[in-house]
Amino acid sequence: MLNYSIKRFVYMLITIWVIITLTFFLMHMIPGDPFTSEKKVPPQIRQNMLAKYHLDKPLIVQYGYYLDNLMHGDLGISLKYLNRTVDDIIKQSAPASFQLGVQSIFLGVVFGLFFGIVAALKRGGGWDYFSMFLAIIGISVPNFIIATLLQLLLASKLKLLPVSGWGSFKYTILPSIALSFATLSIISRMMRTSMLDVIGQDYIKTAKAKGLSQLQIIWKHMVRNAIMPVVTVLGPLFAGIVTGTFVIEQIFSIPGLGKFFVQSIYDEDYSMILGTTIFYSIILVVMMFIVDIAYGLIDPRVRLAKGGK
Repeated sequence: MLNYSIKRFVYMLITIWVIITLTFFLMHMIPGDPFTSEKKVPPQIRQNMLAKYHLDKPLIVQYGYYLDNLMHGDLGISLKYLNRTVDDIIKQSAPASFQLGVQSIFLGVVFGLFFGIVAALKRGGGWDYFSMFLAIIGISVPNFIIATLLQLLLASKLKLLPVSGWGSFKYTILPSIALSFATLSIISRMMRTSMLDVIGQDYIKTAKAKGLSQLQIIWKHMVRNAIMPVVTVLGPLFAGIVTGTFVIEQIFSIPGLGKFFVQSIYDEDYSMILGTTIFYSIILVVMMFIVDIAYGLIDPRVRLAKGGK
C-alpha cells in the first residue's frame, strides 16, 4: 500500500506540472496581451509595463521565470487588480467557494446514498419512483434554475432564508442545496444500480442463510460492495463543484473565486489565469489521489492487483 501511495503521489506531481506547462503555453497563444485592451496607453509606457512583467522576453524565458517564482510559492501579481497578488486573491476568495463546495458535496453524498440504497431495497415502490424523480430533476434542470426557484420559494415567498449575500451559516443553505442536486442525482442513480447488482449475488444469499440480521447484510455486505463506483466519482464531483460555482456565486452574491477565474480569461490576466488554474488543478489531482487511496482501503483486491502489477 505504501509503494502504491508513493507511486500515485509521483504521478500527481507530474500531472500538476503538465497542467501548468500546457496552461502557460496555451494562454500565450491567445491573441494580444494583458495591456492590449488598455485605452490610450503610450507605446513607451506599454513597453515598460511589458518589461516589468517579463512579457517582452522569449516565451521559454518567461516560462523559466514563472517556474522559478512558483518554486518559491509566488503566484505573481495580478495584471488587472492593482497592487494585489494572486496569492492574496485566492486566500481571500477561495474559503467561500471551498465552504460552499464542501457543504454541497456533503448534502449530495449523504442524501444520494440514502435515496439510492432505499430505491434499490424498495424497487418498484414509491421510494424508488420518488428517488428516480429527484435524480431526473437534478440531472436535467441546471443548478441556476434550481437556485432561482429556491430563492423564489424559500426566500421571497416564505421568508425562511436570505435571498442572497454571505455571512452566517443561513446564507450558505440555499446555494448549497442548489449545488448539491446534480451530485445527489448522480450518486443516487449509481448507488441504486450498484445495489441492485449486489443484491442478487451469491454471498448475499449466504449471509442470509447464516442468519445475519437485515441491517448487517445491508451495511456490511451490500453497501460496502456497492459503494465502490460511487467512491470512484467522488474526486471529480468534489473538484467540479468547488471549481464550478461561478454561476451560483453570482446568483447569491457570494465573494468566491469563480468570478476571478472567469474574468481573468476575458482580461488576459496571465498571472490570475495560471494561479487559479494551478489552484483548481491541485484540488482535482489531490482529490483523485485521495480517492485512489480510499479505493484501495475499501477494497483490498485493488491493493493486491496493484501489488501484483
